[in-house]
Amino acid sequence: MASAGKGKRRVLILVENLPSPFDRRVWQEATTLHAHGYEVSIICPTGKGYEARYEQIDGIHIHRYRLPLEAEGAKGYLVEYSLALFHTFRLAWKVQFARGFDVIHACNPPDLLFLIGGFFKLLMGKKFLFDHHDINPELYEAKFGRRDFFYKLMVLFERWSFKTADVSIATNASYKKIAIERGGMDPDKCYVVRSGPKLDRLKVLPPVPELKRGRAYLVGYVGVMGAQEGIDLLLQSAQYLIRTLGRTDVQFGLVGGGTSLEQMQQMAAAMGIADYVTFTGRVPDQQLLEMLNTADVCVNPDVANDMNDKSTMNKIMEYMALGKPIVQFDLVEGKVSAQEASLYARKNDPVDMAHKIVELLDDPARRERMGAYGRNRVINELEWEYEAPKLLAAYERLYSANAPRPDAVPPFQRKESK
Repeated sequence: MASAGKGKRRVLILVENLPSPFDRRVWQEATTLHAHGYEVSIICPTGKGYEARYEQIDGIHIHRYRLPLEAEGAKGYLVEYSLALFHTFRLAWKVQFARGFDVIHACNPPDLLFLIGGFFKLLMGKKFLFDHHDINPELYEAKFGRRDFFYKLMVLFERWSFKTADVSIATNASYKKIAIERGGMDPDKCYVVRSGPKLDRLKVLPPVPELKRGRAYLVGYVGVMGAQEGIDLLLQSAQYLIRTLGRTDVQFGLVGGGTSLEQMQQMAAAMGIADYVTFTGRVPDQQLLEMLNTADVCVNPDVANDMNDKSTMNKIMEYMALGKPIVQFDLVEGKVSAQEASLYARKNDPVDMAHKIVELLDDPARRERMGAYGRNRVINELEWEYEAPKLLAAYERLYSANAPRPDAVPPFQRKESK
């Protein structure tokens, strides 16, 4: 392990669920480290628009591998994760011979990257940082609705990840509690680094009226089209709002791809509301920003379960950064993030969500107040610039025992513009 002051610090980031630079949290971490003198390499899968097996972007080396499928069932996940581990291990050696690395920074899911981190830690003295993006046992329960042998296996993998880690990063206080209580992580080595948005990316732009398809209002959503994201509940809300409440003046704009996209499109058609719902699939940032900037209200229909209750959703931060009022279900970390920028529908109740949406659509002054509150909260508390010092402190802890403890990281001070 290279000590501080002896050559350039070198980091290898492992991520399996999204390509870089599409994964915003990973890319913000990578660019922050690079800006502070680290040499950063990333290993990740390919994806739409990110097919190159190797490229260098903004000084960061990105090595990608192709996965033949996007898993849904247990067998599919076994194939996907096995191939991902093989390619990640292969490419890690390639990076080691090309540039070398001192730290492996592993972003879950899956909770199997400790196998690679542990190998290089044990045999080559590398440091291992576990970046805890998702609570996989709860994610498994949300997808399959049971706590069986595989759930217990997820808990075991999670614990081994923390046991292997020299330092861990949690995305919020709920995740830190799990790291300590269930994962056995030393509290002094667990840093909370929230997924704060970057305002230079999330720009407030003029609305694009055409996206409303001739209707008075647009309800916006951005995120994955998957089982636990509650898109089916959102469509039920839309159907109730349109058919029962008679609000034919509302268009829904849903941005994002995923394994359930086609199924959700078919569901909207079967409900008779396909003309009122725009599915864009995965699109470039410009189209995402156009949709969200045009939206009058933004929604987060994440299903109320243990996974979503404890998770911080990037979409909430993005809505707030753009000054949009929000409607979501009553979830712990959702309330921690949004506070007064959101209305909170009863858990998993699409009818109540529909009423909350209408409540905001019919009250433009309230929408304005809530949107301003959310944007000011991002500017003054939640933007990535406030989280970057915590990431850097976690890295200092890898290199020095005298680095700031998690509760003693100096806060970011925004420079006043002249």
